[in-house]
Amino acid sequence: MKKYSYIGISFIVLIFGIWVVSEYMSRNASNELAFIKQAGESKRKVPDFKMINQHNDTITNKDLLGKVYVVEFFFATCPTICPIMNENLVKVQNEFFGNPNFAIASFTINPENDTPKVLKEYAQENDITHANWHLLTGDRKKIYDLARKGFSLYAREDSKAEGGFEHSGFFALIDKNGYLRSRRDEQGNPIVYYEGATPYNSKKTNRGKQQIDWLIKDIKKLL
Repeated sequence: MKKYSYIGISFIVLIFGIWVVSEYMSRNASNELAFIKQAGESKRKVPDFKMINQHNDTITNKDLLGKVYVVEFFFATCPTICPIMNENLVKVQNEFFGNPNFAIASFTINPENDTPKVLKEYAQENDITHANWHLLTGDRKKIYDLARKGFSLYAREDSKAEGGFEHSGFFALIDKNGYLRSRRDEQGNPIVYYEGATPYNSKKTNRGKQQIDWLIKDIKKLL
């Protein structure tokens, strides 16, 4: 009888072990950040770019390799969503302050106005202090191509819009190898972007806090 009881116990232990491993792998898979797919490719990589930051330094995509970074498109005179987006990014900045492996790339969609001097003043006025937070300006066409083709983020000049421009309020997350990444929704699909245009402490919705908290957690995973 003892022999059969030992076999029974061993069988139960084996089944339990298989279940634990399966559950662990399942949870790990759902927690792994997705790669964003592009037509004909399994992973979308940030295309080459070359811009000037608020300190008149040339910054390229290659300078950001080895860093986890967040991308946004904005403009300094934006009267609507940009102030909210950058308030949210200041929270992200502060979470990783002093970390040389983290960065933020903010591309202006109004380069004619947003010179390095203007962007430096904007940084000072908006508590942008992380050494790797680059406010970037450059050739208009290249910036718009980067937004639309590189990141599939909406941006355009519109004389009827407040401030004269329209753009998405999303943040893109880039890993150390230059690939776009995101967490998955409950169905396992990539969310692709993180919403940045809802105030973190909004009284109407918890959406802003949720999205920024997600972004911070996912940056930590990639770091």
